[in-house]
Amino acid sequence: MSGERDADVVANTTLFVESIDSDVDLHVEAQRQEFSWAHASVLLVIGLGGGIGALARCGLAQSLPTTPGHFPWGTFWTNVVGCLCIGVLMVLITEVFPAHRLIRPFLGVGVLGGFTTFSTYAVEFRGLLAPGSVLLAFGYLVGTLLAAFVAVGVGVLVTRRLTGRHRQRAQRVEREAVPVA
Repeated sequence: MSGERDADVVANTTLFVESIDSDVDLHVEAQRQEFSWAHASVLLVIGLGGGIGALARCGLAQSLPTTPGHFPWGTFWTNVVGCLCIGVLMVLITEVFPAHRLIRPFLGVGVLGGFTTFSTYAVEFRGLLAPGSVLLAFGYLVGTLLAAFVAVGVGVLVTRRLTGRHRQRAQRVEREAVPVA
């Protein structure tokens, strides 16, 4: 279907139905079953978290407004802080605490997905591609990606160190590396 609209005439009213997934044909019963109400709670917490994250991003963007032709510090720090939080979150919910099944979709996909804004990053990069600011544009492009990756790594390492997981992880790796005779 690839996002096309299908028209069904019902009692002289035209209804347009768009599939969520481009390879799902809603006219085929088996494919309509792809969505189940079991997914509703996950979608709900992602939506709620996304709203919270977007509001936080909006607040940060207003406190650090971007001037055209200048380095977009608000978006830069939003993405770096969001990536740091993603590193912290992933260690906490995969290595430290047993997490409820909705924690990762709520905090990871929802809140942090709504907070970080790599689409705005791409738009701002494109806006900086003008005579006189091309070097700044590529500095922003590369700098943001490097800072984001470093932030995730720092979040993971610091969280492991603070929770003592780095020692447990190192000991497990040593045990797995030593062959048993």
